[in-house]
Amino acid sequence: MDEMHTRVGEIRNIGKLISRVAIVLVALIIIFSSFGTIGAGERGILLQFGAVQDKVLGEGLYFKIPFIHSVIKIDVKIQKDEVVASAASKDLQIVTSKIALNYHLDPDAVNKFWQEVGKTYNIRIIAPSIQEAVKAESAKFTAEELIIRREEVKEQIKANLTIRLLERSIVVDEFNIIEFEFSRAFNEAIEAKVTAEQLKLKADRDLERIVIEAEQKIADARGK
Repeated sequence: MDEMHTRVGEIRNIGKLISRVAIVLVALIIIFSSFGTIGAGERGILLQFGAVQDKVLGEGLYFKIPFIHSVIKIDVKIQKDEVVASAASKDLQIVTSKIALNYHLDPDAVNKFWQEVGKTYNIRIIAPSIQEAVKAESAKFTAEELIIRREEVKEQIKANLTIRLLERSIVVDEFNIIEFEFSRAFNEAIEAKVTAEQLKLKADRDLERIVIEAEQKIADARGK
């Protein structure tokens, strides 16, 4: 009987030990899951039962309530995209532009951004906004003006795009038109025009030279 009581006591002690270890482990899990860190160039979006909260977590250590809060980290460093955009000029010439865009997410509005847009913002926001801005501004210039006034065109497209993206909490850092490409027919027409202008300029110079030479001959004849 005493031996049985002893065994029962041992089993109870083991059970108590296991319970204490389990409690300690649960406590440690809760404590460690209550803290986290946000890295450099990142922000944290705080979710409460999956719902986006107003608070944006900055770089460094943060605290959250286990099983209630979760944190999504999002990159706010400068990113680069290159997009090919097609548009019609004022004189209905098709122009294809290669656009390089540097941008970053507004650090103070990443919670709103995540709520409205989510992860696939390159496809859903960046590329379509570039297409729309290029089409809207290219239509204000003739094809020739797009070439001659390229810097002005660039600034107008950038301004248009900046407004569009700011509405989605995306900040434009740098914008460049890498290249303009026109149809083969337009390129041939431009080459023909340049050739004609060069020939006209050569003819004018030849005529000027002939006139000068003739005047010189007359002057020499009078001198003799």
